[in-house]
Amino acid sequence: MSPMTRNRGVPLAESTPEKPNRIWVVDELVAKYYSQRATEGGLIITESILPSQESGAMPGVPGMWLPEHVAAWKLVTEAVHAKKGIIYAQLTHQGRCSIPQMQGLPTVSASATPWSTDEKYPYPPPGESSRVLYRDFPPIELTVAHIQKTIADHVTAAKLSIESGFDGVELHGGNGYLIEQFLNSNVNTRTDEYGGSPQKRCKFVLELLRAVANEIGENNVAIRLSPFGIYNDMNDDSRWVTWSHLCREIRSDFSKISYVHFVEARNDELVGHEVFEKGWGGRKVDISGFKDILGDIPVISAGLWNAESVWGAVESGRVDGCVFARWFVSNPDLVERLKNGWPLSEYNRAKFYGPTSKREVGYTDYPTWEELKKKEEKP
Repeated sequence: MSPMTRNRGVPLAESTPEKPNRIWVVDELVAKYYSQRATEGGLIITESILPSQESGAMPGVPGMWLPEHVAAWKLVTEAVHAKKGIIYAQLTHQGRCSIPQMQGLPTVSASATPWSTDEKYPYPPPGESSRVLYRDFPPIELTVAHIQKTIADHVTAAKLSIESGFDGVELHGGNGYLIEQFLNSNVNTRTDEYGGSPQKRCKFVLELLRAVANEIGENNVAIRLSPFGIYNDMNDDSRWVTWSHLCREIRSDFSKISYVHFVEARNDELVGHEVFEKGWGGRKVDISGFKDILGDIPVISAGLWNAESVWGAVESGRVDGCVFARWFVSNPDLVERLKNGWPLSEYNRAKFYGPTSKREVGYTDYPTWEELKKKEEKP
């Protein structure tokens, strides 16, 4: 089950105009959501979990740096383990994909590069009714000392994740968040040891991987990458060189890593995208080149699979695991439906994200196939 942030966390404190809540925790409803989708031996990767207040404060997105976070996440891990499932915490630093009004702290990134688009933050700032442009709130550039503090925040969050009962952690290196901001040349304009070349732009994520692996064990760490992604204003001009170097370094220095999780290419977004095509160099637009580089490290991928395309993907060697997100939302028993050829229930995209007054709607209220059949059989 792929990570998919649903914004269903609850506020840690009462929010007032003078002092808005900036910290969110999970509860029994979130535990129910994950439990519904847990299967014996199946891997669940959680929604984004913030490792610090600085890393973002989007409404409903939970964190992992306080004792309250640890206690709350134990509800989730215990529920999944009761079903004999496996669950990894996805640690996410949003970087410049936030605004300072939300976390009450400056927005940070690899460089002080403003957004080049008219994209707006998804929610109005506290006390306001209208959404605001990201580019109106450019980030500050992380100093070297601040980079080390950010790494330390992730290490603490990883340690607390294990204390919460998680089986491991996945570092979110995609979707235009902080790790990818370091990797992309259009955001990272540094000229020090963390920028200036594809190899140097990989330094932050490799240091982060090493620090987390040293804390909780290399075999308990994974990473998600989206080398084809243009989401959140990503526009690297040397993608193949950058991500192939990163994969070679992972294979060399992290051979025991749990897995590398790729987001598959969306060709409808990339056709005619000049900067991407230049940086990709005419190669086949899929993850096969990265899988070859990574060798024996397990490779899983998301974004390509449905009830038809999933069959044969592992057997053919294309991937070592197929990851579902949206279909898991509307089909809590997705594994059984795929195994038995049962039809999949459609998801309601409008209910993907909270916060909402009825948190369970579009979240825990999707029935299983067996429940649907019983309902149909009633007179």
